[in-house]
Amino acid sequence: MMNPATLAAMQQLNLPTTIDYSRYDNLLEVLEHVVTHYGSKPAFSCLGHTLTFCEFAQQAKQFAAYLQQHSGLQQGDRVAIQLPNILQYPVVLYGVLLADLVVVNTNPLYTARELKHQLNDSGAKMLIVLKNVAEAAQQIITDTPVEQVILTEIADFHPSPKRQLINGVVKYIKRMVPKLDFPVALSLREAMALGKKAEYQPVAVTRDHLVALQYTGGTTGVAKGAMLSHGNILANILQCQALFKSYGMTKGEETILVPLPLYHIYSFTVCMVMVEEGSHCILIPNPRDLSSVVKAIRNYGMTFFCGINTLFVALCHDTAFKKLDLSALKLTLSGGMALTETAAKLWQQTTGCEIHQGYGLTETSPVISANPGGGNKINTIGLPLADTDLVVMSEQGDMLPMGEQGELCMRGPQLMQGYWQQPEETAKAIDAQGWFHTGDIGVLDPDGYHRIVDRKKDMIIVSGFNVYPNEIEAVASEHPGVLECAAVGVPDETKGETIKLFVVLKDKSVTAKELRAFCKVRLTGYKVPSEIIFYDELPKSAVGKILRRELRDGPASAATV
Repeated sequence: MMNPATLAAMQQLNLPTTIDYSRYDNLLEVLEHVVTHYGSKPAFSCLGHTLTFCEFAQQAKQFAAYLQQHSGLQQGDRVAIQLPNILQYPVVLYGVLLADLVVVNTNPLYTARELKHQLNDSGAKMLIVLKNVAEAAQQIITDTPVEQVILTEIADFHPSPKRQLINGVVKYIKRMVPKLDFPVALSLREAMALGKKAEYQPVAVTRDHLVALQYTGGTTGVAKGAMLSHGNILANILQCQALFKSYGMTKGEETILVPLPLYHIYSFTVCMVMVEEGSHCILIPNPRDLSSVVKAIRNYGMTFFCGINTLFVALCHDTAFKKLDLSALKLTLSGGMALTETAAKLWQQTTGCEIHQGYGLTETSPVISANPGGGNKINTIGLPLADTDLVVMSEQGDMLPMGEQGELCMRGPQLMQGYWQQPEETAKAIDAQGWFHTGDIGVLDPDGYHRIVDRKKDMIIVSGFNVYPNEIEAVASEHPGVLECAAVGVPDETKGETIKLFVVLKDKSVTAKELRAFCKVRLTGYKVPSEIIFYDELPKSAVGKILRRELRDGPASAATV
């Protein structure tokens, strides 16, 4: 159901409108493929150590053998992975998949409250966590279904003595590892040693088997697990791979810098695409440390960079980054948040490489559309991927013609199976005709490209991360001095949006500083309001609903802090 203008644009650029998905039946076959074709080539590098594709696959099977024979887990059980971008992440990820278990990607920055909800909702029986961030888990682990915790230190997959040196510096000099005491815990190195003595037993995995519960929120503020299957992720890998041909990518020859967190669906799938391509993935544990990004580029080079608006801007203002030789860079992708024209121009001036913006959601594995090579149009979300229907719909469910604004809706093989144990929420998101309602307001231009012009939902996107107003409001309302409040997103050139919280106090002595500190303990950093405005009364509808749009668009005639 592709619009004629979109179809013509794709044909002119030689982009496929349909592709063959029979190459693989599951992601495990992808692993066998890359070992066969790229075995001795570098697969992942981090903090100065590299795993080849053979080494990566061998260690993943080793961990899978542990899971099968020592963990007590059964096929289909959920395993939460709470790791930054370090070598352990791809190994344990594929180890979990090889054992036909389900990954629950978990943000290492989660507070105890946020982590508790995700572990309980997913029913995760195991948590794999970096010691540096395990304190939150320790606080709530006995109130969750987790039966075993596996702890790892940042350099556990490095050879000796480098492992001891890096881990020692992190623990004893930087003092970044808290004292931990879990009821049942094992080190990842111990688990790997047990797996090495065991034998991995291959499992039968179909396209319908789950890969991950990828958590995303909703306007209710309750995080939901999008059920992504092998078929969903495989489809998006192959769809993206077809798109990547337009960028001139060469299998087995590319080096991609991976600064965005792998627990986020954007980086998660892009990295899987590049694994299938036999590319060298350079993992960056902390992209806020721009010196580590610069060092990685200097040491390994890069032909492909995957980022977001905030990171592009930060790097372009970094003196050391501007001195790098970036002549090999052939592709820069942007996703997760809107790309500003200012950032796009600045990046191209600094690196000589234009940014191609894509669009997608957690529920769509995630890519729906992107700007292709040879057809990049700033301020658009490009053209749909192969086998992806993207339309503009009215509130009545009618497809709107070119130039008219409505909700962007999609259908395609990358669309999730539904929300974990929430059939009612699934029915709200996916209608009877199979259309997924994105919540974004878009328009189809005469050239066949789509643009996003507004957001139907109240969701806020801060540096690529979804923030749901009701969650912020629920936490702020727990403060004894708050009567009521409302959170909205306001445009920000660097972060895309920042959070503004409007508050009516019942205790007038409460300050913004005090309220922000209260939120900081209960919310991940990017969810904490950047600005707090005190009102005597919030605008409401006739039935008493707070009018967020009026707060967002109206003058701030109140005390601002």
